[in-house]
Amino acid sequence: MSGAPSVSQIPPGVVTLEDHAVHAQTRLDANAWAYFSGGAGDELSVRANRSAWDAQLLQPRVLQPVAGGHTRIELLGRTLAHPILLAPVAYQRMAHPDGELASAYAAAALGAGMVLSTQSSIAMETIATTVLSESGRGPLWFQLYLQHDKGFNRELVQRAERAGFEALVLTVDAPTQGARDRERRAGFRLPAGISAVNLAGLPAANDPALQAGQSALFDGLLSHAPTWDDVAWLQAQTRLPILLKGIMHPDDARQAVATGVAGIVVSNHGGRTLDTVPATATVLPRIVQAVDGRLPVLVDGGIRRGTDVLKAMALGASAVMVGRPYVYGLANAGAVGVAHVLRLLRDELEIAMALCGCANLAQASPALLFDPG
Repeated sequence: MSGAPSVSQIPPGVVTLEDHAVHAQTRLDANAWAYFSGGAGDELSVRANRSAWDAQLLQPRVLQPVAGGHTRIELLGRTLAHPILLAPVAYQRMAHPDGELASAYAAAALGAGMVLSTQSSIAMETIATTVLSESGRGPLWFQLYLQHDKGFNRELVQRAERAGFEALVLTVDAPTQGARDRERRAGFRLPAGISAVNLAGLPAANDPALQAGQSALFDGLLSHAPTWDDVAWLQAQTRLPILLKGIMHPDDARQAVATGVAGIVVSNHGGRTLDTVPATATVLPRIVQAVDGRLPVLVDGGIRRGTDVLKAMALGASAVMVGRPYVYGLANAGAVGVAHVLRLLRDELEIAMALCGCANLAQASPALLFDPG
């Protein structure tokens, strides 16, 4: 697997990530579209994620020596071809029959990292077997939702280790699902034959019987919600580095550092859990300041252009993750569509770097951003 995706397989007129989104709506049924595109509540945070990157302005420079430049970065002891990773997205077979397998192929071909969801619709072992032998691939990480059964969690982590995954990405911002109005209006349900296959065999939760006046959420579901103690427990179960995904507060970032995790991801879950929270681009500098270089800080949420990637790096991110855009590419053209999304982002990143006089991403700093003051 190598080279650029075949343009002939991309739908006519699709030349941006937004084009992929528009075309994907014609390919996905209402059920899948609501799931992949919707957010929590009024989707204010979904829109804020996008508009916050637009509000950051790049400062172009001229006559700078950029010949021989590159997009390479260092992350968790590896040299990556570029700083773009595929974020964990569940149930990708709703977008295309090849699902996560197609996304994994594309990531490997384009040198991108991939984070496989716990709720993948294709088994983790199949994904790992597919890509681990590919030369030039990016890192392969497994995203983890801690379940109510510790024994099951332990076995899930051991499966990831045996399969060859190189890090765990523990999602910490979704102890409960957000109020997703689009999904409710669409009557969302998983299609027949699609499930979270990695969770097969999970024992039923032994929820306490609710008493009169008790809350099904606070006294039921959240009795199993993970805490910082569970992060420490997970560290004792695995030799893999652990990143925490969903950090939006500087105090939580400092606690993550104190806990000794390997990295954090600034994320508001794509606006899918709690609405009216700040955009990740707005929060990112505060988290970077709180961490103070002690561990890598990744960011996701609303990234749709290579210029956004450069802005994120200028604000102190170590790398970025994209979610919805590659699922739209998947819906449009399978693995080729995902590869096209990645290629567009990398090409646009290189163009932005060249026009800002930035020969490599080690040079990315707030000086790349326009200061109106």
